[in-house]
Amino acid sequence: MVDIAARVWNHKWKIDPIVRSLIDTDFYKLLMCQSVFRNRRDTTVTFSLINRSTHVPLAELIDEGELREQLDHVRSLSLCRGESTWLRGNTFYGKRQMFRPDFMEWFENMRLPPYELERKGDQYELTFEGPWPEVMLWEIPALAILMELRGRAVLHRLGKFELQVLYARAMTRTWEKIERLRPLDDLRIADFGTRRRHSFLWQDWCVQAMQEGLGPAFTGTSNCLIAKNRDLEAIGTNAHELPMVYAALAETDEELARAPYRVLADWHEEHEGNLRIILPDTYGTEGFLAHAPDWLAGWTGIRVDSGDPAEGAETAIRWWQERGEDPAQKLVIFSDGLDADKIVELHRQFHGRVRVSFGWGTLLTNDFRGLAPGDALAPFSLVCKAVAANGRPTVKLSDNPNKAMGPKEEIARYKRVFEVGEQTARAVVV
Repeated sequence: MVDIAARVWNHKWKIDPIVRSLIDTDFYKLLMCQSVFRNRRDTTVTFSLINRSTHVPLAELIDEGELREQLDHVRSLSLCRGESTWLRGNTFYGKRQMFRPDFMEWFENMRLPPYELERKGDQYELTFEGPWPEVMLWEIPALAILMELRGRAVLHRLGKFELQVLYARAMTRTWEKIERLRPLDDLRIADFGTRRRHSFLWQDWCVQAMQEGLGPAFTGTSNCLIAKNRDLEAIGTNAHELPMVYAALAETDEELARAPYRVLADWHEEHEGNLRIILPDTYGTEGFLAHAPDWLAGWTGIRVDSGDPAEGAETAIRWWQERGEDPAQKLVIFSDGLDADKIVELHRQFHGRVRVSFGWGTLLTNDFRGLAPGDALAPFSLVCKAVAANGRPTVKLSDNPNKAMGPKEEIARYKRVFEVGEQTARAVVV
């Protein structure tokens, strides 16, 4: 097992680049990329970094030259033979050859497109623009780089023994959380922590700890490289990016109202089983389900990713019952701001009523709260989102207005079209 503290102390980034492979990314990005490649490859999209935690001055903490060096390194990456073989030949979600030959041929020859980086005050403005299938693959590497460089800036100030104690405490904290989860009957939990991880080495350690500590209850990781290296299931379905871009391309309010369902109609043609998971909150869960076509009720489950998680699950249960479906046969995946206590609470509330699953993110792979001087390693909310498609702004409403994004006039229009009423604001932890 890697001695992470010693590796940090002796750190040379050319030995440990932050992103060391194009498949050091979340599995859902590759699934979505194939769908986009098939259906919308000519769409021009702009992604932009958004630091919701403005109290973290990234441009003061992170050297611009080092940031550019890491971003340039990612642009030099391409699939190696072993990675290509794994993607082409492995079984994902019970399906062999998940990735089609034409997509794989494109991916094997693809390099990430250029980026634009500019300092604005104490923050960085980082944007990516180009063909959607290429640009979308910047999201996870960009976030991982910014998060880890911020961590390295803090760790650089610590001594050898301080680093040993810090990582020992973080390991103990993580293991205690795992022990807290062990008694839960029929637990299903996966690592969703790539995008805001402390570091690649730390995420890999957390995954190994989950493997040993939870056994079969640990169902896999969203990180493709770690899944490959550790012989685990790669976990992931789809994300808000798809409906946000489809909606931005809509010409009329009527097309806008249909856009989220067009996304899932395209997805329905490609995938089945546990990949048919609805993410309903992009423009409000209540309105999405109220107007959803009947065939969506037959999908496997729903991912709850904003708002009150218990309320989201109850809404899904009522919807299935109204559509003549048995909720006990449906899968509910909780994935927003989870930690051990919330996982225990939600499992106890919904176990037996639905098939419960958890995607554990930042507070699995980046919980160093209170462990560094000045709490300088506390996780923060950083996202990289599609902000425009073919020159039109994208919008996300969410079930939590604090996660909404887009121009104010467009947010108002989307709320009208999707019949979104009053919402309860919740603190965005990570």
